[in-house]
Amino acid sequence: MGALVPGAASGTVSPGTVDATVPGAASATLMLLLADARLPAGAHVSSNSVEAGLRNGLTPAEVAAYMRARMRTVVRVEAGAAVVTRHVLVAEDAAGAEEACADPAAVLTTVTAEWAARTPSPALREIAEVLGAGLRRVAVALWPGLAGVLPRRGTPRPVVLGAIAAAAGIPAVDLVRIVAYDDAQTVAAAVLKLEPMDPITATGWVLEACTAFEDSVADLATLTAPAAIPAAGAPLIEVWAQAQSALPRRLFRA
Repeated sequence: MGALVPGAASGTVSPGTVDATVPGAASATLMLLLADARLPAGAHVSSNSVEAGLRNGLTPAEVAAYMRARMRTVVRVEAGAAVVTRHVLVAEDAAGAEEACADPAAVLTTVTAEWAARTPSPALREIAEVLGAGLRRVAVALWPGLAGVLPRRGTPRPVVLGAIAAAAGIPAVDLVRIVAYDDAQTVAAAVLKLEPMDPITATGWVLEACTAFEDSVADLATLTAPAAIPAAGAPLIEVWAQAQSALPRRLFRA
């Protein structure tokens, strides 16, 4: 397998890295692809528990606050896991040169375990692994070498995102922003299907939540060790996730 080494100077996939089938693709374009709701990775099956929330006392007017609460909790955990995955797959030495991680599979097992320890809800872990499996299909189609790094089962979405960032040369700060945007946009897309409202309002909520989160981006982007992944609890979100998994009639799986 080729080394997991992106083109550090240009931000592009270098020849020979993870057998890239899209050599020269700009990392900015790849960021747009990953943030696109049309990406065939199955994210449309999740509402980020807002469906259960709306059935259990959350009002449509409070969804913006719900997005911001997720930024302070769930998003910090997932962004941290993604950034650490990226870092350990592309280790930087003191001179700034980048070299491949010696045992990526073992490292990803550790990162996944640390992420799981910070995600108490079985329902949240399950949907993250389902979404990870869908995103993995995209990842190995574009970078076949990732097939040997990412297990077919049990790898959560943030870890797969981190592996893609390592392969594609996406900077850590932008990876954090992708995780945040995806989380807020998932809530917005779901609430528009569940409650009649102006889509422009939901768009404004996404922008507001991501803007509020920006102060955390730089710090999260510096994480390097699995144990450093934030432990930011969100008991009510965990409760709603479990309630979502048990709804007899539901539009979303999670």
